[in-house]
Amino acid sequence: VQLQASGGGLVQAGDSLRLSCATSEYTFRGYVVGWFRQAPGKEREFVAGIRWNSGFTSYEDSVKGRFTISKDNAKNTVYLQMNSLKPEDTAVYYCAADRNVITSTIHTSRAYDHWGQGTLVTVSS
Repeated sequence: VQLQASGGGLVQAGDSLRLSCATSEYTFRGYVVGWFRQAPGKEREFVAGIRWNSGFTSYEDSVKGRFTISKDNAKNTVYLQMNSLKPEDTAVYYCAADRNVITSTIHTSRAYDHWGQGTLVTVSS
């Protein structure tokens, strides 16, 4: 499974960005798709995840109320809408997917076998 993440850029604090994660597979059906991020000098951390079939979503506490993960069935794409961006949101954002992720591990990067290349989000103060 090949994933293509896009949509990053340089924005100011308070601005919005929408990241996209598309797949080379015909569909994300049966997959969990997660967004992770890694800031310089820090470990990769979970941001948000969505179970394609049920629409179940999960968020890291610091992004709740600001970020929204969603899916477009017709485009086989997962989005991460990021509002009210803060400088601490600056990171490379990765999308990941796997069929075997269970709810209790949706936030765990090791649960995902397939990763996109990452897209850089820079938020200036």
